[in-house]
Amino acid sequence: MAKDKWFSWGKKKTAEKQEETLDKPAEESIVDEEDVNIDQATPENTKVGFFGRLKDGLKKTRDSITQRIDEVLVSFGKVDEELFEELEEILITSDMGMNTSLMIIDELREKVKAEKITDTQGVRLAIKEIIASKLTDENSRLKLGTKPSVIVVIGVNGVGKTTSIGKLAHYLKQHGKKVTVAAADTFRAAAIDQLEIWTNKAGVELIKHTEGADPSAVIFDAIQHCKSKNTDILICDTAGRLHTKKNLMEELKKIFRIIHRELPGSDIETLLVLDATTGQNAVSQARTFSEVSELSGLILTKLDGTAKGGIIVSIKSELNIPVKFIGVGEQMNDLQPFNPPEFVEALFGSQ
Repeated sequence: MAKDKWFSWGKKKTAEKQEETLDKPAEESIVDEEDVNIDQATPENTKVGFFGRLKDGLKKTRDSITQRIDEVLVSFGKVDEELFEELEEILITSDMGMNTSLMIIDELREKVKAEKITDTQGVRLAIKEIIASKLTDENSRLKLGTKPSVIVVIGVNGVGKTTSIGKLAHYLKQHGKKVTVAAADTFRAAAIDQLEIWTNKAGVELIKHTEGADPSAVIFDAIQHCKSKNTDILICDTAGRLHTKKNLMEELKKIFRIIHRELPGSDIETLLVLDATTGQNAVSQARTFSEVSELSGLILTKLDGTAKGGIIVSIKSELNIPVKFIGVGEQMNDLQPFNPPEFVEALFGSQ
C-alpha cells in the first residue's frame, strides 16, 4: 500500500480526532534499585503472576496486532514489498500511529536487507525486536532517592487517576515505603471521597481539605506532615481540567513552587495517567500536558479492556516519554512497573 495513500488517510483521521475534546471522559517502577528492590515478590503478587495477568490483559491487543501479523506472514510465505505494505496497514490500523508505523516498517526493510532475512519467521522476530527497542528507556525507573520524594500525578477526569494513585501507594508501601497522599484535586465533586476510599484500601495516610479549597494549601500541609512524620514519599493528586489549559498551567506552577520551596533538592516525579482505551486521543492528551508540565513518565491504565495497546509504542516513539507503570485489571496489584521485554513477550510470545 502506497505511503501517500496512508498520509491521505491519516490526515482525514487526524481531522476527525481533532474534533474530539481532550476532556472527553473515558469509561469509568519503577523505583531505583538502591531505593526499592522491585524484584522482591510478595505472596499475593509474584512477578510470574503479573506476567500471566499481563498476557491475559493484552489478548485484545494481541488479536488486533500480533494475530493479524501472523496471518499475513503465513499467507505470504515470502519476503517482498507487498508484505511490507500489508504489515504497514496492520500497524496503522491498530492505533500504533501513522508516524510510528511508517518508522517501524522502514526499519524493518533495512533490517531485512542488512541481515539478509528471507523467511517470514525471521520477519516476525525482526518486528518484535524493533518494537521492543522503541519501548526501552533508561529513565523507566522512578527516581525517589530523597526523603521525602514527591510524585505529582496529573491527567484528565475519567482516565483512572484516582485508582492509579491508590494502587501506586499500595505498590510503594508493599516495597517498604512510608507513603502519604495529598488530595489536591479539590474541584471535582467527590474526588476527595474517592481518593479516601483508595488510600484506606492501601493503608496509607491522606491529607485533605474541604471541597473547593486551594490545592497548593493542601500540598503545603501535606509536605509539613511528611516532614514531621518522616515520610518517604508524598503522592499529590491534581485537578484534570484541560479545557482551561491556562488555569491548569498556573495551578500546576503554583503547586511546584510550593514543593520546590518547602522541599528544596527533593526528587520529583511528574506522572501523567492515560487511558489506553482512548487510542490516539491519549497521544493528544500526552502532547498537551507536556506543554504545561515537564513530564517524567506515564501511567497507562485499562490495557486489559482494549485492542489499542499499540498506543504504548506510539506514545513512547512520538513523544519520548517513558511509560513507568501499566494497569491490566481492577485489583490492587494490577498496577505494576512497566517492563518492555515482558510487554513485548506477552504481546508476541516466543513463537
